[in-house]
Amino acid sequence: MQVEQAPSFGDKEEPHPYGTVELAVIGLGYVGLPLAREAASVGLRVVGLDRDPRVVAGLNSGRSHVGDVSDEEVRRMRAAGFTATTDDACLAGAQTVVICVPTPLGEDGGPDLGAVVSATRAVAGRLRPGQLVVLESTTYPGTTEEVVRPLLEESGLRAGKDFALAFSPERIDPGNTQHGLRDTPKVVGGCTASCAVRAVAFYAKFVNMVVQAKGTREAEMAKLLENTYRHVNIALVNELAIISRELHVDVWDAIRCAGTKPFGFQAFRPSPGVGGHCIPIDPNYLSYKVRSSLGYDFRFVGLAQEINRRMPEYVVRRAQDLLNSAGRPLHGSRVLLLGVTYKPDVADLRETPAEPVARLLREREAAVAFHDPQVPRWSVDGVDVPRVGDLTAALREYDLTILLQDHSAYDLPDLADTARLLFDTRGRIHRPGVEVL
Repeated sequence: MQVEQAPSFGDKEEPHPYGTVELAVIGLGYVGLPLAREAASVGLRVVGLDRDPRVVAGLNSGRSHVGDVSDEEVRRMRAAGFTATTDDACLAGAQTVVICVPTPLGEDGGPDLGAVVSATRAVAGRLRPGQLVVLESTTYPGTTEEVVRPLLEESGLRAGKDFALAFSPERIDPGNTQHGLRDTPKVVGGCTASCAVRAVAFYAKFVNMVVQAKGTREAEMAKLLENTYRHVNIALVNELAIISRELHVDVWDAIRCAGTKPFGFQAFRPSPGVGGHCIPIDPNYLSYKVRSSLGYDFRFVGLAQEINRRMPEYVVRRAQDLLNSAGRPLHGSRVLLLGVTYKPDVADLRETPAEPVARLLREREAAVAFHDPQVPRWSVDGVDVPRVGDLTAALREYDLTILLQDHSAYDLPDLADTARLLFDTRGRIHRPGVEVL
């Protein structure tokens, strides 16, 4: 793509004792490490800053801790000059600093910006004229202007005049091999027009398409809109699944039929709940901003949260009914959970609905075990859940098997043939004898 020539900010950069690099990435998790990889792959000199010395030591030894980045890719990054460090002195020698730190929910239901504030203060302490600073951490509209900018300007430098400041929402989808960072359009919003031009020019070096937002607030809102859209539509089909069962309608077939319409419809499918960082967490940021700034609730998000949060309880109730129909109480029954990650073919357990399902089953005094090809060990509320080794034997032995995540490693027809009683919460096995959500 053609990009307008980036403007000059401040004075000419002077060499720094730590070494001059083109990019410093703060936070080397599932967002920051792929960003560092892509930048290094096009020849940019990259340094990564992380507060966890184990992460830093592993990366500098060629070991990855992120599923979407292989050890071999880390070794190639190292060969290209990448280094990881816990020393924020590296920030002063960077032409561009990108903040990719976590923003979990705080006690007030809004984002906990502690890591963002800490990272921004570290940048402010090393800020030099001419630098570009980008926030990628998901947050509510206004964070870049209202939180990050004032902290950076405590340095005495001014955004848009002495340095460039922008927001660019991360769009990393763990486990997605079809759409990576390079071929997923990158949204960028700058504090000023010149800040935006500078940020667009930076990302265009290693992303195929860069989309410029009107400003930082629009870029921040775009991220929340994407995930709130998914959250609300997942809640819609989850409630439809409950209603359809009472109406004697096969909701899966209804979705299949509706999905044949070539316009005006996008298929979402029922599930035992929502997981990961994005869907159950991000819409809360928007709710928080609406409530704190406007004084009323974002009702769509609240309703979606209510529906999606009750799905694990609905799954357990259905499991209990299924066992009762087979002449067994849930109390004392052996229940096997298949797939406990929040999405297929990844090892990510963040906000997985398998956790409340296991908790509810235990509360009803069922004996719970699990199997997951991605997860060697799993605990709920600090107590390990037994992991079965021989899946075939376990399917025959356990009173009920619940498919919570349809990893590609599972032979679904074989599960149906082998399990004593199978409850498919993913709608993948439509055959007699299998209970489907």
